[in-house]
Amino acid sequence: MADIEPPFRPREKLFEKQKYFQNIHNKPTYLKGPLDKITSVAIPLGLALTCGALIARGIYNMSHGIGKKE
Repeated sequence: MADIEPPFRPREKLFEKQKYFQNIHNKPTYLKGPLDKITSVAIPLGLALTCGALIARGIYNMSHGIGKKE
């Protein structure tokens, strides 16, 4: 017989969390948590800005012939 593992959280707490998240309106599901804005908005925005800056620097360097290996 296999032993059944106890759940990580009690059912009552899980139902409370579900009710809380289901009652939040006017927000997409992926932005309903308190720290979800960081992972869903801030990190991708930071990556996009960094990539854009690196691309712009590369274009500037290529157009001015800077950083070529001889």
